[in-house]
Parts: sequence; structure tokens; C-alpha cells
Amino acid sequence: MLAGIDEAGRGPVLGPLVIGICCIPDDKEGLLVEAGVKDSKDLTASRRREIETWFKETSEENGWYGTTISLSAETVDLALQGKGLNWLEVDGFRSALEALPNRENVHIFADACDVNAERFTERILTGLAQWPWPNSQMVSEHKADARYPVVAMASILAKEERDRSIAAMKERLGFNVGSGYPSDPNTKTALPDLVLQSEIDPDVRWGWATVERFWAAHRNGEVPVRGQRRTVQERLIQPKDTRIS
Repeated sequence: MLAGIDEAGRGPVLGPLVIGICCIPDDKEGLLVEAGVKDSKDLTASRRREIETWFKETSEENGWYGTTISLSAETVDLALQGKGLNWLEVDGFRSALEALPNRENVHIFADACDVNAERFTERILTGLAQWPWPNSQMVSEHKADARYPVVAMASILAKEERDRSIAAMKERLGFNVGSGYPSDPNTKTALPDLVLQSEIDPDVRWGWATVERFWAAHRNGEVPVRGQRRTVQERLIQPKDTRIS
């Protein structure tokens, strides 16, 4: 079996970080290539949806498996206060592997989220349930989603799940929030309605530098820290309080 793991949403200020994993029989890799599976960044949104639908509809007949793990904006914030984003991805990739129904004869390829790809692999495998798996191995590489179709398929699954989360956020709020990336004009336009003096939307990554810069320019006091109560002084501050210089 071949297994691929990738993530979507490491950089955005909005929404979850999503990890995708898929596992296919060795002799089915050609089907991914024939279907046009590529790194999700190289496909249009409509093409990604088509491929995801095809993958899911043919999973039983082809004997393959795919799923995603979604790490909320709050989870990302709390990770930044702790061991950091790289460790959050280590834990997420490990959880994705533990979701695989098959744990024998698996060749695992992961898109490395650490500058040190070998270290990334070692951290994931440390504590992985029942590892070493019989006749199995794992390697992490940078840009693995461009080299291995099985990793590219995982990237598509992750991207599609994240896009659904952003669509749900838009539906909940009733206005366009863009892609969630700081450079997206629609995301920039949405920030004033997401980062309020009184509260920050739960789907925003409060600890992101984008939020810190916006708060410094448009709000008063210190940026709220996720999971910590605000001080009385911070809660009493009003955005148009002329007493504050």
C-alpha cells in the first residue's frame, strides 16, 4: 500500500488547518495520474471538487481510503502558546496515520512541514501506535505533493475540506471572508467585522501576526489571548474612547 499525507491552511489567518491522508494499493497509483491528480495548488477549485468526488465514489472498488483531520483556529492558537505550529502538525500527521485501516506493508510519504524533513518523520513516528508496522516505512520530503500522486491526492482532500469550512464560516456570518489568507483582499476587507474591540470571531486565529497588526492599528489595549480572561481595563476600553491617545 502507498499512503500520502499533506496539509492545507498552515498560513491563513482564518479557519482550520486541515490534514489529509489517503492510502491506495501500489498498483492503483496510475489511476490517480490518469485522473489528473496534482498538487491541489495546481488545480482549479472545480477540478479539485471533481477529483475528490471521483476518489470517494470509487474508493470501494479500488480499495483505497482517504480522510481528513481538521484542527480549528482555536487549536492553532493554543498550539502557538505551547510547543508551536510544527509540533501541532506532527501530532496531526500522527493522528492521521492512526486513522488508517491498514497497518501492514505501507509505504508512507509525507509533505514535510519542518525545514528538517528527517526530523519531521522521526517526531511523527515517535509515539505512533504499534510502530514499527510490519514491512512499513515512512519518509518526509519537501514538495512531496509535487512528486507523489498519493500525497497530491491527500492535498486535494485537505484543501477541499478546508474550503468547506471557509464556506460554512461565510454562511454563518453572512458576508464574504475570502480565502482566509492575509493577502486576500476579501479577507482584509472582512477583518474589521471579525476582529472587534469586544470580541474576536472564533474562526479567526487570534495569535496570528495579521491580527496583532490590525489590532495595533484599529483597536485599543492588548490583543486578547485565546483561553485567557481579559482584564477589567481591557474589557472597559471602547474603540472611540477619546481619553486614550
